[in-house]
Amino acid sequence: MIRPVVLLVEPQPSVAEIIEDVLRPIAQLYLHREFEPARRQLAVQRFDFIVSNLRLHSFNGLHLAYAVNAVAPTRCIIYTKSREPALAQDVRRAGAFYEVVDRLPVTLAAYLGGGLPPADRRDAAVPDRRTPFRGGRRIWDRQLLSTFD
Repeated sequence: MIRPVVLLVEPQPSVAEIIEDVLRPIAQLYLHREFEPARRQLAVQRFDFIVSNLRLHSFNGLHLAYAVNAVAPTRCIIYTKSREPALAQDVRRAGAFYEVVDRLPVTLAAYLGGGLPPADRRDAAVPDRRTPFRGGRRIWDRQLLSTFD
């Protein structure tokens, strides 16, 4: 099985370490802490996925999504520390997928392993109600989730 090539751009070492632990076993990972080195890397190498924090000092993850998609269409996952519907809409307009950093350890494997739709179709104004996989049967998951509604 060919492992996807992923560019991770995260300025905070503690967050980068968590995401790196999730991605290393399932992807070939390139890590950059700032926008400029990541942008230069895009010029010399093709990536299957770009995973970037929205806030990258003087630039942001949206600049990176626009830069990579100008060269070749690439799946981008842009994340923030907390859920911000207005920023989520901007991320989706850029053609990227929006996540909250707390959800990344759960969702990155799904993003890299599964087929993604052409665009993030989730409503930015509605909180994400997905839960981490608990195992077991799907009917059990539905019954469990319906008890909390």
